Amino acid sequence: MRAKITYCVTAAVLVLYFVLVGSRGVLLIQHGTLLTVTFGVAVLILPVIGVWFLWKNTQFVQRANRLATELDAEGGLPVDELARTPGGRIDRASADAVFAERRAQTEDSPDDWRCWFRLAIAYHDARDTPRARKAMQRAIALHDGRPVRA
Repeated sequence: MRAKITYCVTAAVLVLYFVLVGSRGVLLIQHGTLLTVTFGVAVLILPVIGVWFLWKNTQFVQRANRLATELDAEGGLPVDELARTPGGRIDRASADAVFAERRAQTEDSPDDWRCWFRLAIAYHDARDTPRARKAMQRAIALHDGRPVRA
């Protein structure tokens, strides 16, 4: 729940920032000189890119949560079996061992979105966020029946 609240607050702050930046871009364009119009257009491009990025991330999170809910209903969510340090952080060796197991399962069933979902969690636990995101994107694509890039 804390992650959802943090995401919503961050998204709201970003939207407020986009509005403020966009209004400055409009003011620059209204000034009317070649230089201010050029800067105004450039300033307006940034919020457009930011809104697109925020939208794509929000879609990704919603789809991943939908898969997690479905997997949980099936009783297929991975159990947290990771050893932790006294400070509560995941032990690297433990995460690597679980990752090796999840990778082997995924290699055995490369078309099963459930295996890719579990692999994404293992990547995340092993602190490999880019690969975790790619694995989750593959799980979402397999679940939705979309073609998967190799």
